[in-house]
Amino acid sequence: MGMNTQALITMVLTNLVFIGFTAYFFRLVLKSPLDKPENDDVEFPHGG
Repeated sequence: MGMNTQALITMVLTNLVFIGFTAYFFRLVLKSPLDKPENDDVEFPHGG
């Protein structure tokens, strides 16, 4: 059961780190004004 607990703790820590980076990235994106699309080839409905 020790190995399973270690794997579970590792998986949870990895998920927490991933969620932290994702939240940080989204916060950066939401803070910066999106007036120019990065790619002109990609057509996304912009501003709304």
